Amino acid sequence: MVCFRLSPVPGSGLVLLCLVLGAVSSYALELNLTDSEKALCLYAKWQMNFTIRYETTSKSYKTVTISNLGTPTYNGSICGDNQNGSRIAVQFGSGFSWIVNFTKSVSVYSIDSISFSYNTGDNTTFPDAKDKGILTVNESVAFKIPLNDIFRCNSLSTLVKNGVVQNYWDVHVQAFVQNGTVSTNEYLCEKDNTTTTVVPIVPTTVPSPTTTPSPKEKPDVGSYLVKNGSDTCLLATMGLQLNVTHDKVASVININPNVTGYSGSCHPQTALLRLNSSNIKYLDFVFAVKNENRFYLKEVNVSMYLANGSVFSFANNNLSYWDAPLGSSYMCNKEQTVSVSGEFQINTFDLRVQPFNVKDGKYSTAEECSADSDLNFLIPVAVGVALGFLIIVVFISYMIGRRKSRTGYQSV
Repeated sequence: MVCFRLSPVPGSGLVLLCLVLGAVSSYALELNLTDSEKALCLYAKWQMNFTIRYETTSKSYKTVTISNLGTPTYNGSICGDNQNGSRIAVQFGSGFSWIVNFTKSVSVYSIDSISFSYNTGDNTTFPDAKDKGILTVNESVAFKIPLNDIFRCNSLSTLVKNGVVQNYWDVHVQAFVQNGTVSTNEYLCEKDNTTTTVVPIVPTTVPSPTTTPSPKEKPDVGSYLVKNGSDTCLLATMGLQLNVTHDKVASVININPNVTGYSGSCHPQTALLRLNSSNIKYLDFVFAVKNENRFYLKEVNVSMYLANGSVFSFANNNLSYWDAPLGSSYMCNKEQTVSVSGEFQINTFDLRVQPFNVKDGKYSTAEECSADSDLNFLIPVAVGVALGFLIIVVFISYMIGRRKSRTGYQSV
């Protein structure tokens, strides 16, 4: 056990902070925070990692995952009281910090907010970063828990904002502990509460391969958008089906738009749409401008947890799909396949995208894919006409030949 002595906290005197790091428990972090009377006031154990997407000096994008927290410090963690909120503060790596704020009322305590800060000036972690400095992502949570209950969420929880994906699992936390003893009453998160057996999704666990699932039905169509300030700068409507082959095991996954989060960013030459859910850390669609007058899908990046708990990640920045003029949208109602790699393909249904020059939050005139084109009906018509013409030619040739045959037998 490692203990840190912190500065006095208003309302609670001198605070002693003791931490136990995964040597005995499988949890990455475990925290016991005591007040000046050495009574436990805040308890937490959890696992977390972070994925950060950043722009480079060459105007491309890179993604870095922070999963090894090294030896963290916990300066700024406080017990709190009726007047002051409670806080978990963690510092790790080179310029990383993570803070959770709690508040208390008569019958409940709340997880008010979560903030995560990282330093893109660290060239080792963020090589060739375009913007240097400390960036912070703030998330308002406002999640209420009955006082004297411990909050538990073994399932994976994900927060996505401004190119940062925060993953949490195996979470047990109780702020404002009563009488110095952790409660035996658990308040479950929704994901844990809706399953009979909770199996936490741990990124480092790779169980035995599962059997190949049968193909799924057509996925539901979702609508997604990205804003630049108050203005919509990217629109996308599509049904998505992911086909993954990993460790010789094939998976077919339909994306459910009702439980899928989305974010992104817009720039003059590139635009990003990022999707995420409980099992998809991120699915990135990166669009680019070419020849100053057209756009296309240039890049797809994915990192996701498969059904067997293993992690599948891949990126391809050399694609060429969904090509259309700037100022218009691209549309394809028929099923299309985006082949990202031999192991990963995306089937799209009822697709429409416009990553640039969106006006008043609405799609512009669409350029249809060849599969949807009205000219497609001409193919069977042309074949029918050609066959009909051939029949007529054969018939005429037959009649002429028959007539010449009769002429040869006339009397002289």
